[in-house]
Amino acid sequence: MKKLCVALCVICFSLNVFAQDITKVDRPKLVVGIIVDQMRYDYLTKFYDRYGERGFKRLLGEGFNYENAHYSYMPTVTAVGHASVYTGTAGSGHGIIANNWYDKYAKKMIYCVDDFNYKAVGTDESNEQKSPVNLLSTTVTDQLRLSQNMKGKTIAIGLKDRSAVIPGGHTSNGSYWFVGKNDGKFVTSTYYMDALPDWVNKFNNNGLSDSYMEKKWETLYPIESYTESIADDNPYEGLFSGEEKPVFPHDLTKLKEKNGNYDLIKETPYGNSILVQFAKAAIEGEKLGDRDFTDFLAISFSSPDYIGHRYGSDSKEIQDTYLRLDLDMAELLDYLDSKIGEDNYTLFLTADHAVVPVPAYLKSLKIPSGYFDYAAFRAYLNDLCLKHYGTLSVIENFSNNQVFLNRDVLTELDLDAAEVSQKLADEMINYEGVNKVVTARTLQNTNFTKGILNYIQNGYNQKLSGDIVMVPNPAMIYKRQTGTTHGSAYSYDRHVPMMFFGKGVKKGRSREYAEIIDIAPIMSNLLQISFPNSHSGKVLKEALK
Repeated sequence: MKKLCVALCVICFSLNVFAQDITKVDRPKLVVGIIVDQMRYDYLTKFYDRYGERGFKRLLGEGFNYENAHYSYMPTVTAVGHASVYTGTAGSGHGIIANNWYDKYAKKMIYCVDDFNYKAVGTDESNEQKSPVNLLSTTVTDQLRLSQNMKGKTIAIGLKDRSAVIPGGHTSNGSYWFVGKNDGKFVTSTYYMDALPDWVNKFNNNGLSDSYMEKKWETLYPIESYTESIADDNPYEGLFSGEEKPVFPHDLTKLKEKNGNYDLIKETPYGNSILVQFAKAAIEGEKLGDRDFTDFLAISFSSPDYIGHRYGSDSKEIQDTYLRLDLDMAELLDYLDSKIGEDNYTLFLTADHAVVPVPAYLKSLKIPSGYFDYAAFRAYLNDLCLKHYGTLSVIENFSNNQVFLNRDVLTELDLDAAEVSQKLADEMINYEGVNKVVTARTLQNTNFTKGILNYIQNGYNQKLSGDIVMVPNPAMIYKRQTGTTHGSAYSYDRHVPMMFFGKGVKKGRSREYAEIIDIAPIMSNLLQISFPNSHSGKVLKEALK
């Protein structure tokens, strides 16, 4: 009997402890979500020896790092990446299928966050009317607010409008983006508020934008020490208007008139720096992390994308950008330590996509690569339509590597959409430079579990996407003279950082395959809240305490 009583006491104690473990919610005071626009994973390793101890190295050393994290869809572009990080699903679920896409119902191209039901706030510049109108899913930021009866705050900031609007979700207390041109300030729209808060006005009037415009972009360290990147003067990089060579230094004062004035800030590392200062102003102005509820600050560093497009992933400009971003990251982490407290915040860092090296540079190294002539390919599609159907009108639109058929014309000609799609696809695959072609019917009736067809399927939205999807060969981009781009289903665009840091996070690393859509469920589990309503990612428990 005595042994039985002892056993029952042990069981009761264990059950009580277990019950406490699963019911206790010990959330951080602040969650900080960081997305670096166009950051390849290997930027962490390539420049590791040049980083300081308080920035990227601190995240790697004290946080949890997924070394083999990838996006699992295409197109790998900014809007889709931000939506996928915060919703935990791909375009098939959240409805953001590109930055711009053809709306087959409205019969026109649309932009991901345009919403002309609202007005710009803080600027007279045209086309700043934005909202998350096209985002179909909730985000982890929405779910955090809902779980606290809307009493926690979400603030989302970025240099690009889509990089601030989408992470804030539908319930953001304020999403702010940087308008360059003649403004040089952060703005929002009436979706969020009717007037800018005092702290934003104060920041916009502090003269910081002007101070950056008076600078020269010179290398942080002696340029001869930048041995991890190719020669500064090379034929693979683009130019600012007014420059004769793509070399340091880049004098913003001399260049501003021909390069969009304050837009120049976004195209230099100073865009990252001004965003860090704005993040600090947001924390203080909104009193984030200073109340009884958990707040969320979403930050999107877009300057690396602007710079990467112009100069490419192997340039001295990109190396300098990441060495400077490392200092900005260190400043932000040190500020969070002092303002919020080291064990009071949780942070994750990832990228919205990576990037392919400049194809012309790869070609010079005898690596298969090149440029896809989309105008010539569109002419080829026209020839196919004339050959088989006697009219060009069968195809209504070709964009984002997708063919949209004209349903009205098909009806008039008594043609079946699936049969037309398959006939065109069977001939499109024969075009030089085309790697894959798949029809909507195939995507809807076949479950691809790996490879490029799986990535196409994940990004394909049955209601919004086209009738045929085409994929060029690896390292082939649209025709351009210099610089590079992204958007493909290949690993150079999909492999990005995925790191967690702070309260509730273990120290360590994983080499196992992980997906970026896992971030939202991981954070939802850490915060003990409902997952975003369309999520398809999973909780990777090894990162969490």
